[in-house]
Amino acid sequence: MEEVCLNGEPLFDESNEADIEGNSSVAEHILESLNSQPNNSPLPTVGLEFDSFEEVYNFYNIFAKEQGFGIRVSNSWFKSKKKERYRAKLSCSSAGFKKKSEANNPRPETRTGCPAMIVIRLVESKRWRIVEVELQHNHQVSPQSKRFYKSHKKMILEASKSQPPPEPVTEVHTIKLYRTTVMNVDYNGYSNFEESHDTNFDKLKYLELREGDSSSIYNYFCRMKLTDPNFFYLFDIDDGGHLKNVFWADSRSRIAYNYFNDTVTIDTTCLANKYETPLISFVGVNHHGHSVLLGCGFLGHESVDYFVWIFRAWLKCMIGRPPHVVITDQCKPLQIAVAQVFPHAHHCYSLQYIMRRVPEKLGGLQGYEAIKRLLYNAVYESLKIVEFESSWAEMIKCHRLGNNKWLQTLYRDRQLWVPVYLKDASFVGLVPTKETEGLTAFFDEYVHKHTSFKEFLDKYNLALHRKHLKEAMVDLESRNASFELKTRCNFEVQLAKVYTKEIFEKFQSEVEGMYSCFNTRQINANGSIITYIVEERVGAEGNEKGIKSFEVLYETTELDIRCICSLFNYKGYLCRHALNVLNYNGIEEIPSRYILHRWKKDFKQTFNQFHVSDNSDTYNPVHFYTDLFNNALPVLEVGAQSQELYMFALKELQELLDKFEIDDNNNVNN
Repeated sequence: MEEVCLNGEPLFDESNEADIEGNSSVAEHILESLNSQPNNSPLPTVGLEFDSFEEVYNFYNIFAKEQGFGIRVSNSWFKSKKKERYRAKLSCSSAGFKKKSEANNPRPETRTGCPAMIVIRLVESKRWRIVEVELQHNHQVSPQSKRFYKSHKKMILEASKSQPPPEPVTEVHTIKLYRTTVMNVDYNGYSNFEESHDTNFDKLKYLELREGDSSSIYNYFCRMKLTDPNFFYLFDIDDGGHLKNVFWADSRSRIAYNYFNDTVTIDTTCLANKYETPLISFVGVNHHGHSVLLGCGFLGHESVDYFVWIFRAWLKCMIGRPPHVVITDQCKPLQIAVAQVFPHAHHCYSLQYIMRRVPEKLGGLQGYEAIKRLLYNAVYESLKIVEFESSWAEMIKCHRLGNNKWLQTLYRDRQLWVPVYLKDASFVGLVPTKETEGLTAFFDEYVHKHTSFKEFLDKYNLALHRKHLKEAMVDLESRNASFELKTRCNFEVQLAKVYTKEIFEKFQSEVEGMYSCFNTRQINANGSIITYIVEERVGAEGNEKGIKSFEVLYETTELDIRCICSLFNYKGYLCRHALNVLNYNGIEEIPSRYILHRWKKDFKQTFNQFHVSDNSDTYNPVHFYTDLFNNALPVLEVGAQSQELYMFALKELQELLDKFEIDDNNNVNN
């Protein structure tokens, strides 16, 4: 099992059974409790890999406990110079036969020469792989066995420290055999856990699992690890064996973060709304402007320590690279944890989340519709801080809202969520500039208030499959489609060749919006910096349109441009006002600095041109995966263009996989 801290070196003497210290009835109760657990461990299988020798030993030991036999290390191979183990054989404790004893009263022979075993080998990736398996025993084994095997002694002693649960509301399964607290996971995903000495840590809070939930979590992670070697997960378990927090991320999420790590939303909607599944999601934005999953977790309690744990788990999973911008809800412990784990990130509150709470918080007030209209006007229409302050004060005064606690809190934290205060950060579409905008939650269709852990995990792969399929389809559409041009503007022609379909359509609306702008005039010049005013007719169709003025700064030598509406910072493409000023100055193409690579249709293929790989971490499987994925993408792109190219690419890939299999078999036999 990856990322789970093991309890020390699991090497014991070779006698078959162990004496249990203390009251024998207690020991019998403990063993009974352990044996009553469902047989959930996956079968030892050739090809299954582990991060360390201890990890594979513990895996086989748990399997053996559930089947009713003990294990021991029957053979080990070491490199002569380094004394480093590179191959081992783990056998049933009844394997082989003891040497003949010359004692007067020798112990009776208990071994049977049992053939059950696994052979493991250290492979090039510095992981331990099972290369040989024999499951059959030549003696009777039973999960109901009450024998105390030496290899199980440590598990039993660990379980004896735990208090039995008062009611079977929360389960204690195999995951109870592991303990984690504050971790230090290296960049390969290998674990190096240390005990937390934080006396304020709340040890009474943990995930409330229904019957079958914990086995579903354990089995799901085991299945994922088998099919996805770069699947990363961590369990946070207290001294009593209770599961407090869980974090995981699959290969696609880890690779996606490699591309889209600039701005991340930490979605705690399920926590805020007290869902049965306390899901926390890390979500970014891909090159189509769609949400992309960057990791998930289950949180046992909304406290600073718990948030810190899961943030650190996510950060270590993502090779220690923090995002530039972090967006969360208003939860105070969440804010403190973000400051601790991501001290250099720009942290702000989700405007979308705040505005969704307006009906709940203000709906019962007299004159609610008028209050809502003034609030929306202050938030979405203010171009300058002074405008927001004036509009907010008017709302408070006109409706006597000075004592409203929620509005007081919002105003106190205004620099964390009001767009006019956030113009210096890049939000790539995660800050709505209109009340009708906003991304749908990643798992919106797959989780509701009473979704159980088991039900969510059953739907998790379906959700990811549909999202990945959608991305693949829009990738294909962006590459092959000829976008319909709606104007004669050169800017539209220029970016129709560059942007993905979704982003181009958003930019296209700005090009069309240039025709609602008029009276572009210069009002000031300071050296090469010129200030313009662009007037725009605003308002919905059918309603009387007003006129709004936008200030645009233009630097003539470097072709730098900035509009007071800050659409480029919020969305990542230029606004109609800036386009008007460029056009006014005879500029026919948008400067390259205002064409973000992350919006380009070939962004993933050309990613390595803008991000030089660091080869210092030689044995980093995520590094391998990322490089291979990036280099394979052009093959996928070309291969999907026609039936002929598809069949050719498929044939070549299959031949390559066959070669890998031959080479792998040769390495195993060496």
